Amino acid sequence: MRKFILFLIVFLTAGIISAQTNKIEFTEFDLPNGLHVILHEDHSTPIVAISVLYHVGSKDEKPDRTGFAHFFEHLMFEGSPNIKRGEYFKLVQSNGGALNANTSFDRTFYYEVLPSNQLELGLWLESERMLHLKIDSVGVETQRKVIKEEKKQRFDNQPYGKLFEEIFKHAFKVHPYRWTPIGSDQYIDKAKISEFMDFYKKYYVPNNAVLSISGDIDIEKTKELVKKYFGDIPKGTIPIERPHIVEPPLKGETVDTVYDNVQLPAIIQIYRTPAEGTEDSYAVDMLATLLSDGESSWLNKTIKDKKQEALYVGAFNMMLEDPGVFAVFAIANLGVPPEKINNDMDSVIAKVRSGLISEKEFEKLRNKIKSRFVEQNVSTQRAIAEALANYYVYYGDANLINTEIERYMKVTREDLLKAAQKYLNPNARVILYYLPKKNEGDK
Repeated sequence: MRKFILFLIVFLTAGIISAQTNKIEFTEFDLPNGLHVILHEDHSTPIVAISVLYHVGSKDEKPDRTGFAHFFEHLMFEGSPNIKRGEYFKLVQSNGGALNANTSFDRTFYYEVLPSNQLELGLWLESERMLHLKIDSVGVETQRKVIKEEKKQRFDNQPYGKLFEEIFKHAFKVHPYRWTPIGSDQYIDKAKISEFMDFYKKYYVPNNAVLSISGDIDIEKTKELVKKYFGDIPKGTIPIERPHIVEPPLKGETVDTVYDNVQLPAIIQIYRTPAEGTEDSYAVDMLATLLSDGESSWLNKTIKDKKQEALYVGAFNMMLEDPGVFAVFAIANLGVPPEKINNDMDSVIAKVRSGLISEKEFEKLRNKIKSRFVEQNVSTQRAIAEALANYYVYYGDANLINTEIERYMKVTREDLLKAAQKYLNPNARVILYYLPKKNEGDK
């Protein structure tokens, strides 16, 4: 029976690997104004995703004006001279579509998913906000209130809601990654309309954007529509300089405690990692999968299952355009001292730093990575459009949607060991204890 199960696993895995040969075909070109365009034609369903990625995130903000990129995620739905306030959602939803946006440290992404016969509607909507977004006192004041309420609900009043902010605050001291995209209420309140307009004119321009379209389209007809709606938009004239701040290396181990409205302690080990796309970044990313992907992962087996010390334990690798963060995170079970969990985390990290993983574990890890890429390439049209844009902006190569897996497959067991020894270094990290406020007077 066990041999049959093993055979079944091998058979299914082989099917997954072969499925990856289904490439994402695409066409890309530049308009004279600098807008980069990526088109993926797929007639499997009668829908189309129209997306625009602007290469501006929270790291492009001034330290005394954090939250601007996220503010524009909201403000860009306020309308234009041709679209009334509140009409963006109505126009898309009344035509059977959906729309949204998201902001990160490095970019802001907007999209509409529509029936393919409404492609032109999506292009018009995106061109309108790129050409002449409405920035006035009514829209700005409305979004100030919306964002402050969002911050309260999603971060300030949520258990462990401030944890993400604390991780980056402790990981970085001089780089703009030290603040998160949600930003600060006080800086958004202080900002004048003229500052928002300056930010818009600098970053929300065709030469700082990628238009990515995926779905039921005709490539040649779509090219003409793109030129029709975006070709006359003026190129941005304000120079865009990316932050060139080099964060000093972490020296030694820093231990800190944060108290918040939580019931159970959390323990976080914070390490710095290389920028995404670098050779070491692939090994580090695979280490996160090894440590926490699935019930059989090293952290789960040791801390959650065997010792039953944690309600949750895992590791996440935040790959960013500049050096990022690797965090090992656990929420303690009732009555378990957080220091005990931290010591057991150390034992797992020490294991991965002390020798090569087995050939069997390595093959299992590689198969998980392969499966991840298969899922990406058969996912929604929106996800494909976003992936194409991300690969172009961060790596300068949209075709990595098809070939990045090769970079992971080049990683050896020796590479994993070297990456663990270099980046998961106990002498270059932050230990953060995130404890209930009721315990504040205990230490």
